[in-house]
Amino acid sequence: MKEQFIEMMNFRHACKVFDENKKISDDDFQYILESARLSPSSFGFEPWHFLIVQNPVLKDKLKALTWGAQGTLPTASHFVVTLARTAKSMRFDTDYIENIMAQVHHLPEKARIMRKQYYQEFQENDFNLLQDDRALLDWATKQTYIALANMMNAAAFIKIDSCPIEGFKAEPVNQLLASDFDIDTSNYQVAYMVAFGYRKNPQNEKTRQKLEDIVSWY
Repeated sequence: MKEQFIEMMNFRHACKVFDENKKISDDDFQYILESARLSPSSFGFEPWHFLIVQNPVLKDKLKALTWGAQGTLPTASHFVVTLARTAKSMRFDTDYIENIMAQVHHLPEKARIMRKQYYQEFQENDFNLLQDDRALLDWATKQTYIALANMMNAAAFIKIDSCPIEGFKAEPVNQLLASDFDIDTSNYQVAYMVAFGYRKNPQNEKTRQKLEDIVSWY
């Protein structure tokens, strides 16, 4: 099993061009999405939403704003835009947080009150997240990358390729999300994009630093 996981890690790479004639099955893509859904998040508050962009017109509009997806957007089987929740829903005192604790975590009222107090202390003092809305958005965005890693690794495990994308103009993309995707950008902002499909070209040799150069033991 350990060897299989390392083999999967070696298989995964940032695939820049996909074979547009090969499509991921519905079952396989649901499996990839399930790996995102089951991903961990701080306090279990799941500060993410995933847009699966299949509409050709919307893909063309995104392509004009994503210099890092010029090869992947036209050729990917599936293209995902991941959104991060903003301070409007991620503050300790929002209805979203209360609903997650009550309806998803199924916590009794006493436990919700205590957890909210811990969350408030964490946001106000431990991580100083309430200094401005951007700090809270950045904190939420970092968590969405856990789901990204899980999706890419889940895909690689079944020999599906992927490419994570940060090469885009964030504010124009957010404006497009509001105008063409009907996204309330006071609640959500773009975090990253990721393309999935099957490689068209051979994979380049994987290069990484040596373990001893990036790990220190104390």
